[in-house]
Amino acid sequence: MQSLHKNWITESHIDFEYKKYIMLAYLHQVSENFTEHRLYPYLSDLIEHYRNLKALKENKKQLFDMFPEKLTGASLEQFRMIYEKLTTDDTVMQEIENIINFSMPQMEFYLKEGKSTYDFIEENIRVFPVGLIPLNNDAGYVFLKSGGSNQTMVYDFQMTIFENPVEKFRGIHMAYVTPYEKSLLNTFESIKADLLKYNKNLPNPAAFVVETDLQLPFEETFLPLAKRSIVKHISASA
Repeated sequence: MQSLHKNWITESHIDFEYKKYIMLAYLHQVSENFTEHRLYPYLSDLIEHYRNLKALKENKKQLFDMFPEKLTGASLEQFRMIYEKLTTDDTVMQEIENIINFSMPQMEFYLKEGKSTYDFIEENIRVFPVGLIPLNNDAGYVFLKSGGSNQTMVYDFQMTIFENPVEKFRGIHMAYVTPYEKSLLNTFESIKADLLKYNKNLPNPAAFVVETDLQLPFEETFLPLAKRSIVKHISASA
């Protein structure tokens, strides 16, 4: 992926046409990945860049702070170094504002494209339990199956909780275990039973299937959306 640096607006040559070229080239690559249903890290990266632009537009001090500095002296009385911003040119600041004002609507357009792709895929993902679900369903197995394939990818999972003074957030850690070939005899229930024989550390694990008929890039799309789907499913039943 052709990355867009966090400080892409203020680094290197500050020129509207130059920055426009860099930004549009980045968005073109992002759009190509969305077309191929590759969402990560492209969607989250685009969201971060858009939020940065919005913050810069609303806070000119933050924009000014992004410029590099040069050492101009030292204050022995206050035991500190003295730095000076390399630019205070109003023309440069106006050029940057022009770049921001042009870039934000462009990014909004592709954010809508990414969200549309995300929503379509999420609507075509199904989550359901395998067998009885224990009272504590914060640990167990996830069976991932996509694109009409007979192969089921098995992961173990562990739910985590992050707290702040206002609310709690659920997260999930998943680790790859093994693949299984699903068939009329090798059902999800038999896969779960087989796993129970070899892992005595989880005598009564929760097990969930996450499946879709769509053929999706595994690492860039199906796995991260599967994680989010499991967290939503467990949170809704908590």
